[in-house]
Amino acid sequence: MYNMYYENGVIIAPNVLVKGDNASVIYKGILSNSGAGSVYMHVGYGDKWENTKDLKMRKSDEGFEADIEIASDQPIKFAFKDCANNWDNNSGRNYTFEVQSRL
Repeated sequence: MYNMYYENGVIIAPNVLVKGDNASVIYKGILSNSGAGSVYMHVGYGDKWENTKDLKMRKSDEGFEADIEIASDQPIKFAFKDCANNWDNNSGRNYTFEVQSRL
């Protein structure tokens, strides 16, 4: 698993993200640890947050989980919010992962 943000409770797999592939995201960050009943993952690509969408994550023993298709070769960004509109956006830096193009 890609552990760049492991200490923040954000884990993504596989280690190398490739446009067109699927990835799994586990969130067990501050919102999960504060007792959130539900968590939504805000997803976008590139510096301008293109192709954004919000996905409701599934509660699991690990925290909250979601599967996504990597739809762009631009870096993918995440932020998380709970149903009370509290956000975890990595102190304004967001959670950003590089994406590879298929050769």
